[in-house]
Amino acid sequence: MPPTFPQPPELYRKAALLALITIIYNIAEGAVSVGFGVADETLSLFGFGLDSFVEVISGVGIWHMVQRVRRGGTEDRDAFERRALRITGGAFYLLAAGLVVTAGLSIYSEHRPETTVWGIAVSLISISFMWLLIHHKTNVGRALNSPAILADAACSRTCLLLSAVLLAASAGYELTGIAWLDSLGSLAIAWLAWREGREAFGKADGMACSCSCGCSNGG
Repeated sequence: MPPTFPQPPELYRKAALLALITIIYNIAEGAVSVGFGVADETLSLFGFGLDSFVEVISGVGIWHMVQRVRRGGTEDRDAFERRALRITGGAFYLLAAGLVVTAGLSIYSEHRPETTVWGIAVSLISISFMWLLIHHKTNVGRALNSPAILADAACSRTCLLLSAVLLAASAGYELTGIAWLDSLGSLAIAWLAWREGREAFGKADGMACSCSCGCSNGG
């Protein structure tokens, strides 16, 4: 009996499920990160959590696009998806500005987090989860020959970079006790958030890529 391969309807169901899982994960990650960031006075973890919440808006746009294509639509963004991208872009800009100001005050006052252990834990979990998402989204995108889904997989690569920044800042502080490392990590997250915001507005205005998390297709 010849092997059976997933047909487009099944692949689009998987793409929609992956988008939904991404949304749910980002909500949970955001809640945990913001909660422990506030409790432990860890600015980089707090900023990482807010970034996760903003990415939920972008994730909803991707999920909406997949559902629309399943019903016979095209991958060209509709008004809802463009609006979601603009809201996402504005939120990323606000996040970047807030983190820069807060990090500057933190460096000036030589503020020290209580601990950054939770930053290490969250970043390691996030790196593992994002790697799995990249793998599955890339496979589905290639099977469907879908630029939008492949761009969403590329989006997860920048989310992976955010997790690596959090890990470096958290582990660095925990190992050395240098006060400004946490603030430096939050500044790096602010720069990535600003870049995400710029790209989100670009995509809303018609650029080819569909996510808001940095769409380099490099590995």
